Amino acid sequence: MEPIVATSYGKVRGSVAEGVARFLGVPYAAAPFGVNRFRAPVAPEPWDGMRDALEYGPTAPKPPYRAVFASLLDDPIIPGEECLNLNIWAPEGAAGRPVMVWIHGGAFRNGSGAVPHYDGTNFARSGVVCVTINYRLGVEGFLQLPGAPANRGLLDQIAALEWVRDNIAGFGGDPENVTVFGESAGGMSVTTLLSLELGLFHKAIAQSGAGQVAQTAEDALMVTRELAERLGVPPTAEGFAAVPPEKIIPVQAALSDEFAARPDPARWGESTVRANLPYVPVIDGDLLRQRPIDAIAEGAGSGVPLLTGTTAEEYRFFLVPTGLAQGVTPERLHGILERRGLDPAIAEVYQGNRPGAAPGDVLCAIITDSFFRIPTCRVAEGRGDATYMYEFAWRTPVHDLGACHALEIGFVFGNLGRGGLVGDDPPRSLSALMHRAWVDFATSGDPGWAPYDPATRPVMVFDGDGARVVHDPRADERLLWDKVEI
Repeated sequence: MEPIVATSYGKVRGSVAEGVARFLGVPYAAAPFGVNRFRAPVAPEPWDGMRDALEYGPTAPKPPYRAVFASLLDDPIIPGEECLNLNIWAPEGAAGRPVMVWIHGGAFRNGSGAVPHYDGTNFARSGVVCVTINYRLGVEGFLQLPGAPANRGLLDQIAALEWVRDNIAGFGGDPENVTVFGESAGGMSVTTLLSLELGLFHKAIAQSGAGQVAQTAEDALMVTRELAERLGVPPTAEGFAAVPPEKIIPVQAALSDEFAARPDPARWGESTVRANLPYVPVIDGDLLRQRPIDAIAEGAGSGVPLLTGTTAEEYRFFLVPTGLAQGVTPERLHGILERRGLDPAIAEVYQGNRPGAAPGDVLCAIITDSFFRIPTCRVAEGRGDATYMYEFAWRTPVHDLGACHALEIGFVFGNLGRGGLVGDDPPRSLSALMHRAWVDFATSGDPGWAPYDPATRPVMVFDGDGARVVHDPRADERLLWDKVEI
């Protein structure tokens, strides 16, 4: 029989296959266009009768990935305005099950809950109710606009979590046992939400995103003014509202590319350059009062168990396929480090630990640590309660990417046949271990190894066909960052 659930706004009809019920494209907020554009999310209009939830709903306005990344990442674009929707997978006939809510990555400008890698069927088979969400991206969700609330994409995420709190019991989930998890921009979002102490979730998993990414309002307005000038509109919510999203998207994408090529603090702002992205959460003094990583160091979110970690070679994803890594010489390596305010001498330690590595490989390792691993360590060090750390170290055979950014996602979801990153024969036993650790953590708050302790620093390393605890991996490299501001 087709499953039917009554939500706060009307009944939805899903489908069942092999013991898993799924409900796709369920609205948690009204379409963020027309009078709702650049405003905080508002409740959807209730509907009469039955609403079919059989197909993914529209995705938020976004550009396609650049061709070099599109071959590695699947990012469907589904037209339509009702893009603030979510998807649910649940064991058929479930009641009181742990809930996991996935916040997708994509640099705050790409992605959706409809990415095939995020299919929650395997979580449902493991006894979990899995939810994936959409939220506004780029200009629509994160551009600082006078006359509009800041951080609209974060407000969307909060609205989705409120919907889960109020409705997930009808789908078999326990609203008192919700884990929010995400990767990259999603991991940064998770850490940001953790720092806000909203009371909307009970555990958190941050994959490759540690919460040091945030702009000051002043720097964010530098990006706004630049984009407004290119569009020929005033740098206000009213000015941008006069331009349809499809005309903003290519200009937004061009600005992102130009920022990546020339991240000049004088032009974009120091905090924007440190965030490495032009459209990110903004310290607006209202929702966000300081960088999440700093709030956590002061005790924010201390009552919520956290599982956090990175891949071992995150930045190879960004520099190897583009050919940038191959163009790095020893001289260019030192120049890049100096422009980032780093002592070029650190390259000697990284090179010494990687005999025969090319300068571009050394650069990938250094930026992996500066932007991903070290901020993650700082978050763990700043918490005095249950924090667990992992590292994903299995190296894909695809395009010399190694243990790159986003590689672990398919292993966590158990969806290894759904993308171009893992190659033809990934270790399914490793996926089973990671998936089980995530389920156990969502169920009980314990993934199966000791909590992080700054004295011993246990890290569960997932590699090959198995996993093992390593205490303070690459300690000599970690120590190089002790006095570096992240």
